[in-house]
Amino acid sequence: MDKKTEEFYTRLKTELENTTEKWPAEYLYKFIVPASEEKIALIEKAFNDMGAVITTNKSKNGNYSSVSINVVMPSADAIIEKYKEVSTIEGIISL
Repeated sequence: MDKKTEEFYTRLKTELENTTEKWPAEYLYKFIVPASEEKIALIEKAFNDMGAVITTNKSKNGNYSSVSINVVMPSADAIIEKYKEVSTIEGIISL
């Protein structure tokens, strides 16, 4: 992982810990992926059996899909681990 990415996750962890009063807490993930059922399925699989509410929307031209996942996470570290897990999906953008 490059230094910029490490710094991002460090800042995110600090922000999550400073703004979350109690864990576990509900968290909203948002991703953009090339419009591919396979890529959406990979994201859904990463959150399988977690009680996540997943919504997808295609872009106006149909080239991309947005994926929103609302899920209860046990800690800031768990949130970051999930970001790292899905970052291996080709073309994914985390928002």
